[in-house]
Amino acid sequence: MSATDPNKYPIELSFPDISGYRKGNTGVEFYTSFDSGTAGPHVLINALVHGNEVCGVLALAQLFEAEIRPKRGKLTLGFSNVAAYQSFDPADPMASRFVDEDMNRVWDIETLEGERSSCEVDRARQIRPLIDTVDLMLDVHSMQHKTAPVIVAGPLDKSVALSRRLGTPEIIVADTGHAAGRRLRDYGGFGDPASEKTAVLIECGQHWEAGAAAVAIDSVYRWLVLHDMIDTDMAAPNLLARPEAQRVVKVETPVTVETEHFDFAQPFTGLETLAKGELIGTDGDREIRAPHDGCVLIMPSRRLTPGATAVRLGRWLV
Repeated sequence: MSATDPNKYPIELSFPDISGYRKGNTGVEFYTSFDSGTAGPHVLINALVHGNEVCGVLALAQLFEAEIRPKRGKLTLGFSNVAAYQSFDPADPMASRFVDEDMNRVWDIETLEGERSSCEVDRARQIRPLIDTVDLMLDVHSMQHKTAPVIVAGPLDKSVALSRRLGTPEIIVADTGHAAGRRLRDYGGFGDPASEKTAVLIECGQHWEAGAAAVAIDSVYRWLVLHDMIDTDMAAPNLLARPEAQRVVKVETPVTVETEHFDFAQPFTGLETLAKGELIGTDGDREIRAPHDGCVLIMPSRRLTPGATAVRLGRWLV
């Protein structure tokens, strides 16, 4: 039994035309910067690393339409995998996640400076010089399954601390990434504990549920307030209730698919907590069982091909 089929979730969000943002002003198509002229960080809000994750598009469109301008530093708004987004088909909504390969697995130097070519690698190479100038990045995503929003902070203390300063959503995931490749969130200084650059990735909910857009809009406004780019009263009409407290789940074991025959034992959707020894799934003849009590399942995947991450296993820290 595989996890619940994401294609069965209703599409509650519209997919707006973003062609009007193509020209931008950064030299990279679909990336636009607003410079305050006052000293401050270069802050990026990034959307569409995956082409079927529309909540980030709706959040950035809200900022453009509101003509948000930073009080200090430079603000950049950008759309990454536009080619995949433009291929979206509501009859097969998962197909437009990417064109050739997952764009959130190509951000290692060997790939970016190597000979491999794909739609996603070529686009990453276009974006990379701009990313190199960014100090702080919020990367807006959504999930296959309908579960509580999470902020995926990565393995570094600085990213967990920034997630706590943002104050939402309730759940912070401290993880180590994927065997299949490096994420944008972990690229360059973002993934260097000695660098002052920091990035976090927010998963706003199921890809097409209406609530994901509200979470995305809330997060981008809170991000701008956090970095003193806009005033709180400007953000207030777009904010959701803030959780009373945040909890951290630390990922300890990613489960990487080894065969063509991976099956989950139950239709997991994420954040289930299992006792030690409970069956998670099988990968060919191999059984995957919870390695400890209080084992939390993080984002079980439907893309169960060899080399991909099937699920990440963690435990609650707070």
